[in-house]
Amino acid sequence: MKVQSSSLASLKRARHAFFTREGGVSEGIYASLNGGQGSNDDPAHVKENRRRIAAALEVPERHLITCYQIHSDDAVVATRPWTRDNAPHADAIVTKIPGLAIGVSVADCGPILLADGEAGVIGAVHAGWKGALTGVLETTIAKMEELGARCSHITAAIGPLIRQSSYEVGPEFVARFREEDHRNIRFFAPADREHHAMFDLPGYIAMRLKKTGVGTVEDLVLDTYSDEKLFFSYRRSIHRGEKDYGRLIAAIALID
Repeated sequence: MKVQSSSLASLKRARHAFFTREGGVSEGIYASLNGGQGSNDDPAHVKENRRRIAAALEVPERHLITCYQIHSDDAVVATRPWTRDNAPHADAIVTKIPGLAIGVSVADCGPILLADGEAGVIGAVHAGWKGALTGVLETTIAKMEELGARCSHITAAIGPLIRQSSYEVGPEFVARFREEDHRNIRFFAPADREHHAMFDLPGYIAMRLKKTGVGTVEDLVLDTYSDEKLFFSYRRSIHRGEKDYGRLIAAIALID
């Protein structure tokens, strides 16, 4: 039902999980632990799945919160639970409130969970290529520092996401990253198709995290696209012509 970061698991004040697609009640293309409130799955199934996710984190169902994600660089501070109807439009959440599980939903984009165990400040980030490129990681860490975290004390874990061997992109994509920094070319490998390349999203995310000066960066080295048994994948669903796809949840909570 879940995988964990050894680095985050060693922190006494935080409880976290990168949930797989196993252990839920959804059916068909959503089987089985689809936590995506924006999917076309049966809402009752999504609600039950999220209840199970919250229970695994040992928080009430309503204390598991995620944003209305928009592939931005925006991060918000959570001080209380919210609902899907009043969820902020953003791509990262930080908090210092014990018992509040902050999470993100993904299906190839990068879920990053962060914690300063000493300060009691945590963060959850949804980082696709656009968010990573425009600074969502840096924005999140800045918000954590505003709550009392120290960058060098932050542990960051990169969960299941699409990896380089599965992520083919076109020349315009490569050009955009080269324009941002010519050294970004190191995150691209040749593809079988001419003028295309294979993008290393987790490598790029790790580089951006390390540049901020965070104390620990751990990559779980899990590929959503290639491991259909454990993970949903947006790109895999597109390649198969499926009409929709499930979403994985990654979340972290402070322990009282």
